[in-house]
Amino acid sequence: MKVMVIVKATEDSEAGTMPSTELLAAMGKFNEELVNAGIMLAGEGLQPTSKGVRVHFSGSDRTVTGGPFSATEELIAGFWLWEVKSMQEAIDWVKRCPNPHEEASDIEIRPLFTMEDFGDAMTPELREQEERIMAGAAKRRAG
Repeated sequence: MKVMVIVKATEDSEAGTMPSTELLAAMGKFNEELVNAGIMLAGEGLQPTSKGVRVHFSGSDRTVTGGPFSATEELIAGFWLWEVKSMQEAIDWVKRCPNPHEEASDIEIRPLFTMEDFGDAMTPELREQEERIMAGAAKRRAG
C-alpha cells in the first residue's frame, strides 16, 4: 500500500525558520533508513505558504490568491511517499521519525487511492489511460 506521510506546518516553519544542523542530520539518517528498507518513494520539505498560491475553483471560474495562508494546523510543511505493507507499518516508521520541528508537531498518514478503489467508474479505457500516464511519468523521471 502507498501512503502519503504529511508533516504538518508549525508557526516556525511558516515563518521560514530553518531546521538546525542536528535536525537535518537526524532526518537524513532516518531517510537513509527508509530508503534502505525499500519504503521511501519520495520526500520533500515545502517552503512556507508565503511563497505559495492557492487556486480556487468555482464552476469555470478560477481565482488565484497569494500566501501566506492562515490556520497553520491545516498547512503542510513537507511530505514523504512510502510503500508499506500496512498502515501499522507506516505508523511504526513514523514513531521512529525524529520530531520534524524544534517545537511540538504532528505527522499525518493517509493512504493513496488505487484504481480498484474507484470501482466501476474506472472503466477499462480510463484504466489504460492511467497506466499510460504513469508509464510516461516514470520514463521522464528515468531520464
